[in-house]
Amino acid sequence: MAIISTLIGALAPVFLILSPFTSYTDQILSIHRTRTSAGFSLDIPLIMLTASILKIFYWPGARYDISLLVQAFLMIGVQMTLLKVALDNRPPWRGERPFTETGEGRPFGFWRWNAQRPYWEYLLFLALGLLVMHTLLQPDGSSLYTRFIGYLGLTIEATLPLPQIQANYRAQSCKGFRVSVLGNWLFGDMMKMGYFFGSEPGRVPWAFKMCGMFQACCDACLGLQYWMYGNGEEISDVDSRLS
Repeated sequence: MAIISTLIGALAPVFLILSPFTSYTDQILSIHRTRTSAGFSLDIPLIMLTASILKIFYWPGARYDISLLVQAFLMIGVQMTLLKVALDNRPPWRGERPFTETGEGRPFGFWRWNAQRPYWEYLLFLALGLLVMHTLLQPDGSSLYTRFIGYLGLTIEATLPLPQIQANYRAQSCKGFRVSVLGNWLFGDMMKMGYFFGSEPGRVPWAFKMCGMFQACCDACLGLQYWMYGNGEEISDVDSRLS
């Protein structure tokens, strides 16, 4: 048991740092190769970019494990690449042309804009806003502000699988969502849980542990969807043929 704990303690930080590349490189290449991001939820980059930016600003107060901080920086680079590729290859939405504004009931059509610029403006304003708040408040580890942005960022990250679960359910298919991403998420959950709960007390805040457990349950649900639906045709594709 001690050997397993030692291995997890040694390998988990390396896996966490590399996980942005191992989880999303195949998805990026697949979208670029097929010239379509159909089946892939654009909310995944939204969630990961927002959460990673918040986690970076959480670190000065919480001083959590450095491997998690490095992971957040690398995740931003990978997710920005994924967002750019997905937007460049965004398919028509329900018969409409690409980038037609389809807010789906979201305020101001948030993250469903008909141009690419608002996506990057949102990320820039979020980072600048947090920078200003940190400059003014200079929070420490015990401040309410530090705890708030920490739990907010990790809660947002914990919802990562939900948009893809919803997209798969609507289409009754997992087409467009790479099984390599799912596999890395599930393997990452096991590594994170072992690392979070096997680390010395105080090294990993409880916010990481609670949100990690919730995300692991959601990833398991996504795995169940892949087993049920497979990588077959979407309902919309079948309906268009029948009509």
